[in-house]
Amino acid sequence: MTTHFARCLLGATALAALIVPAQAQDAYPAAEKPVRQYVMDLGIGGMVQPRYEGADSYLIYPFPIISVSNFYFPGLGQIADGKKRSGFFVYPSFNFIGERSASDSADLTGTKTVNWALELGLGGGFRTDHFRAFAELRQGINGHHGQVGQLGADAIFFPMDKVEWSIGPRTSFATGDYMDTYFGVTAAEAAASGGRLTAYDPDAGFKSVGLATRISYNVTDDVRLHLQGGYDRLVGDAADSPITKAGDKNQFSIGLGATYRFSFDLFN
Repeated sequence: MTTHFARCLLGATALAALIVPAQAQDAYPAAEKPVRQYVMDLGIGGMVQPRYEGADSYLIYPFPIISVSNFYFPGLGQIADGKKRSGFFVYPSFNFIGERSASDSADLTGTKTVNWALELGLGGGFRTDHFRAFAELRQGINGHHGQVGQLGADAIFFPMDKVEWSIGPRTSFATGDYMDTYFGVTAAEAAASGGRLTAYDPDAGFKSVGLATRISYNVTDDVRLHLQGGYDRLVGDAADSPITKAGDKNQFSIGLGATYRFSFDLFN
């Protein structure tokens, strides 16, 4: 997998992380769709976001959009049911972080290459017609082996027919392995940076606070357009990292995409 393509996949969570909990309790009336074990919205979009976490430069990346409305788990039954407009919901949570290397920015001079990382886990929360709160927890694989998570809440509005708008605060946290991987600087890296960076050993904790908003428009029962914007400010040991100080604590993103809804059964 090339570095460029890996970075493209990184953008997926910037939009999918919000669509998944939203779509777990979506706005489609139950009568308009058949009951299926799995209902997924798949699509593609474009995202303007930082080159890497803590960077002060931005790039436009294409990214896949994957959201889940209905999800069936053998033995547990329907753990996500898009027919419900209120109540508790559970959904799979994922993230992909592309490879980061010193060649990405002069601010990373002397740092070692960080391999791509896959994060897999679960999310869950509670929703009413005009409010939702959720939490996610994921385990890192390959590039880092720490645990990362996010807490969030949204006010949900329906300003006109076929339009859903949500907006609310976000905060993210990570264990020491993640923080060391993306914000730490070893003594050897500091020496290799030629004075750009100093040695730094961050601890686990909250790493960002911010605000996210999303507008979705139902073109048809199956086709949706999504406009997403977000702001995150790195905090704590993530903000104090020499990598962040060389870049920027303030991280912005904006993306536009479209999805198509697929419904199917796998188990009798």
